[in-house]
Amino acid sequence: MKKNFAFGLLSLLIISCSTKSNEQDQSVKEASLSSKLEKAMYNELTSYIENVLTHISDIPEKRKESLNELANYITKKQKENKTAKLTFICTHNSRRSHLGQIWAATAAAYYELDHIETFSGGTEATAFNPRAVAAIKRAGFQVDNPGGENPHYMVTYADGGEKLECFSKKYDDYFNPQEDFAAIMTCSDADENCPFIPGASFRIPIPYDDPKEADGTSEETARYDERCLQIATEMFYLMSKVKA
Repeated sequence: MKKNFAFGLLSLLIISCSTKSNEQDQSVKEASLSSKLEKAMYNELTSYIENVLTHISDIPEKRKESLNELANYITKKQKENKTAKLTFICTHNSRRSHLGQIWAATAAAYYELDHIETFSGGTEATAFNPRAVAAIKRAGFQVDNPGGENPHYMVTYADGGEKLECFSKKYDDYFNPQEDFAAIMTCSDADENCPFIPGASFRIPIPYDDPKEADGTSEETARYDERCLQIATEMFYLMSKVKA
């Protein structure tokens, strides 16, 4: 009888522990789901990204080669348990470099990639051009403009996501990494005028045509949207390779 009582008590303890374990597992799952819902990207941006993904096959093979090199750099950093710091550089840090920074961060978040940080800079500082800001707004980002000659825009892709502080600065500004980063040259002028980037552990040219050429013309909006889509597509291709 004592044996039966002991066996019954042991069974109750096992059931109790199992119930608590299941409750804890359910709690973890609910917390994880809550976190994912909180960081879900804005609906308009999600629709834009769905369109972006359909354009990946349009990327020329030669550009894919450069993007694959950058993906290998990021993957190597991750295998070394280091953060891959990506600094996008153009002449004025006003258009293409900001688009690169923003879309690379967004693509990394989309593919749930950790230990990737994105930055931007120029060979001189001006301001994040309002036309480029308008382009990312049309893509679905939310942008807070505090005003000023060189506004520090706060750009977000999700309510619970990372806030990107975007303003024009030189590539060696204190806001940017000073060593062990990848220098991504997004315009040919910056690439030619800055053959050496101090502190960079990796340097690669991935140039884009400047939408500034269409400023003040009837093609202005279309040109900025075109460049925004191109950079978004290539950054999503890049991060998909890192994810793989």
